Amino acid sequence: MPKAVTQILEQVGRKTVAWVEELGYAAAIFFESTYWIFRGRKVTQPVRLSAIFQEAAEIGVHAIPIVSVLTFTVGIMLAIQGIATLKTFGAESKVILGIALSVTREFSPLIVSILVAGRSGSAIAARIGTMVESQEIDALRVIGISPIRYLAAPLLIAMLIMVPALTILGNFMGLLGGAVYAVSEMQISLATYAERTLEVLVVDDIRQGLIKSVVFSVVIVLVGLINGFQVKGGAEGVGRATTRSVVMAISLILVTDMVFTYFMNR
Repeated sequence: MPKAVTQILEQVGRKTVAWVEELGYAAAIFFESTYWIFRGRKVTQPVRLSAIFQEAAEIGVHAIPIVSVLTFTVGIMLAIQGIATLKTFGAESKVILGIALSVTREFSPLIVSILVAGRSGSAIAARIGTMVESQEIDALRVIGISPIRYLAAPLLIAMLIMVPALTILGNFMGLLGGAVYAVSEMQISLATYAERTLEVLVVDDIRQGLIKSVVFSVVIVLVGLINGFQVKGGAEGVGRATTRSVVMAISLILVTDMVFTYFMNR
């Protein structure tokens, strides 16, 4: 076998092993976090409520303005493109159905998760990585505090609460954005637009987006944590981990979204 081919196969093998190791590490963090969430109080080491509220405020409350603006903008863009396309077939009224399904099933959970991954996922990796380099993680272990209970479990709970909540907000703002443009373009009232939207939307449409947002929440947290806990190389290593966390989280969100969309719409 040529040497070049052997080197390529070796690189592929190493990358595959590294990915499997990371997947196992992520699974270990997830199950240990779940253990502390449900069993922590029984073993007199509960997950701190104050930490959950603090993380929830940082992840969700502080992200409300940017989520509102961007999902509103996405709603307007969907209305513009939808009306321009459907005019060809004389079916502009169907844009209401298109906006309603696109926002609730796809764009709201996707945009919200990408924003949170870029905003909070990177912050998780940077914070944990800095603690690793300053030996704060080792100090927690020395004094008998589990870093997973102290750091990971509150983040997981907060993310599981706030990303679906932001997705609901994104649904409303996206539909409102679509309505603002469609109402003026189609010469109908806002009440009529809202009535038609409620006619075409069903619970399953909203539930599909919320299920995605829950899965994306877990992806964002685990990616941030595994990159943070594995930091090496000082400040430069923290920077690399932060960048890798954002790229990996967004990539996994898009791939996961594709898989869920395929199976949920069969």
